[in-house]
Amino acid sequence: MQDEYRTVAGAGVHETEVNRSRFLCALAPAATEREAQDFIAAVRKEHADANHNCWAYVIGADASVQKASDDGEPGGTAGVPMLQMLLRRDMRYVVAVVTRYFGGVKLGAGGLIRAYGGAVGEALDTLGTRTRRRFRLATVTVDHQRAGKLENDLRTTGREVRDVRYGEAVTLEIALPDTDVPAFRTWLADATAGTAAFEPGGETYGDA
Repeated sequence: MQDEYRTVAGAGVHETEVNRSRFLCALAPAATEREAQDFIAAVRKEHADANHNCWAYVIGADASVQKASDDGEPGGTAGVPMLQMLLRRDMRYVVAVVTRYFGGVKLGAGGLIRAYGGAVGEALDTLGTRTRRRFRLATVTVDHQRAGKLENDLRTTGREVRDVRYGEAVTLEIALPDTDVPAFRTWLADATAGTAAFEPGGETYGDA
């Protein structure tokens, strides 16, 4: 698994103009191919009168799914530059649709490549991105007497507490970077006089 990747902060649209042609880049997070395709369909419907609705998406933290379409523009001048821009920026789980309203001036292959790739780059800069990092999920079990202070210490040291359950003992669900696990075990033993149990679990991604 990738240690981290970037994705868009949220859905949005950014417009640029090149030689009187309007380029509207719509970006959105997409957890699956279906979500990406649904977003593309929605943009196509909204801009059914546009000359082109070119698109690209990258799904998977390791970019395992990469697809793009020129939607009638000369081959390789729209979808591929859009996809390359997403990959160059380490973007994952994201879909981009660039809608073009032709302004009467032909841009040529090089001009189209710069315009479509540039529209995605500008949209990413304007709309913002966020970094998602791989975390190890883990369970810490501790007695009631130490639980309150331990939870507070976890939070004040910037560790993510996802859940707290109270039973015969207190169970805290946490997430931390894999590389922090050995140091965390040592810190936990010191913080609880060796009384807390630590059980590593699966992996997930969260905001860095």
